[in-house]
Amino acid sequence: EMNGFEFQCATKMIFGKDRELCVGEELKKHGAGRVLMVYGGSSIKRSGLYDRVTEALREAGLFFLELPGVVPNPRVSLVRQGIAICRKEKIDFLLAVGGGSVIDTCKAISFGVYYEGDVWDLISGKVKPGEDRIPVADILTLPAAGSEESDSCVISDETLSVKTGFGSPLMRPVFSIMNPELTYTLPPYQTACGCMDIMAHAMERYFSPTPDVEMTDRVAEGILTTVIHNLPIALAAPNDYEARAQIML
Repeated sequence: EMNGFEFQCATKMIFGKDRELCVGEELKKHGAGRVLMVYGGSSIKRSGLYDRVTEALREAGLFFLELPGVVPNPRVSLVRQGIAICRKEKIDFLLAVGGGSVIDTCKAISFGVYYEGDVWDLISGKVKPGEDRIPVADILTLPAAGSEESDSCVISDETLSVKTGFGSPLMRPVFSIMNPELTYTLPPYQTACGCMDIMAHAMERYFSPTPDVEMTDRVAEGILTTVIHNLPIALAAPNDYEARAQIML
């Protein structure tokens, strides 16, 4: 028979064109005053997203600092840097601008700030996360892992060649801004990899051994069908808003 469960998604989804322009006011609504903006490389600067976000933060009168340098399979070394900045500068909100790697980095920083030992204790599962954390919000640029609404993160220790993660119900981002237009500039390979990630996550649920989950199976089939239909359209016409929106959602 179907398993009993509890479900609550605390993340506010802000979906649609130009929605990143509201990030400053949205952060203020949630009590932000001192923000650390975390991102990857130069892609958000080339696309103009960096300028729009920083302008929105300034217009809202928010103090903010930046932590660039997140890479795929995000590293614990950058998480440690972020923790040090948050403690020194009394950061009260983390803003991830990027894909799952950037969001996961912020999630690990958010709990690590309040843990007295090394954050790897939390990531590796040696110590369970507590109740204290810095809230996280995000502006999504790559639909793939679903970290923008999930309660977990995955981090790598490059010195040990180990990749693992941890979770908490308090880890879900407070809000997630999802503008499909921000994915227009993704290279075809990244677009395809993101879609494969979406499909892999759907198939993990679809092929689980839990019996009597027909509704969940139909949702998974809907996700798979939607991606299979829209990925070729997005690859052929990268600026097709509808195809990009279906994939991001």
